Amino acid sequence: MMTPTFRSFFLVSLLLALAACSSQVPVATGPSGEQDSAPSQILDWHNIPDAEPKWEPRARYGNHSPYKVFGKTYHVLPSSKGYNEVGIGSWYGKKFAGRPTSSQEPYDPYAMTAAHKSLPLPSYVRVTNLDNNKQIVVRVNDRGPFHEGRIIDLSYAAAHKIGYANKGTARVKVEVIELEREAITRPTRPAKYVAPVNGNKQSYYLQVGAFQDLSTAKNLRLQLIALTAAPVGIYSQSDARESAIHRVRIGPFASENAAQQVQYELRETVSDPLLIKR
Repeated sequence: MMTPTFRSFFLVSLLLALAACSSQVPVATGPSGEQDSAPSQILDWHNIPDAEPKWEPRARYGNHSPYKVFGKTYHVLPSSKGYNEVGIGSWYGKKFAGRPTSSQEPYDPYAMTAAHKSLPLPSYVRVTNLDNNKQIVVRVNDRGPFHEGRIIDLSYAAAHKIGYANKGTARVKVEVIELEREAITRPTRPAKYVAPVNGNKQSYYLQVGAFQDLSTAKNLRLQLIALTAAPVGIYSQSDARESAIHRVRIGPFASENAAQQVQYELRETVSDPLLIKR
């Protein structure tokens, strides 16, 4: 039950929003549980094109598993294949505009995107509003919603197009759109690993990730060992002011060209490894 103070604030906010646009409801809840509002710009929502599915490698950020939010642990699915779920959908809007999503892309409430707790980022899903049978396709590039019982947070544009922006939530069905991996030209045989010559002043590495959680770094190292003949190591560093950071690196390589060749071979499975010199 709302307190008198909150009820008054809610009514004033609602009246102001309705005065600006009778089709917008100002209160929703974003991925973090913060109070949110509809964006001020009014568009022809139904003519916004759906997201266009295409194969993409896993995002460098936002796919670490497990992860914790508000003390609860969540796990990212190893694959989106076969995902199909029915539950409550919500939306997030103006309050989060321009903020980095979990994949580090800026959130755009006018784009056809969504947040999901466990699907790999990015994924493409078909969302059906079970109240009116409208369907849309969105690109999942964020984490959330973290309210009990909710399975997807749509962008404001997506929620408007599917018909529940004014209500705030709706019962929806979420189905993954499975995509074939794009054909990529690769060398006829894997590059032979060449170790740096003793006395060489510079070595080259591919840094694949940096984590505070050592177990996450170890899991990634094991995955990389199965993918490349080059050595894979964990380099940990900390000081008195910070907790340890565990960096997962492939190498060392004798030359920049050798490192780049392995980088090319892994580009289907490793997103944007950082080439560094030591």
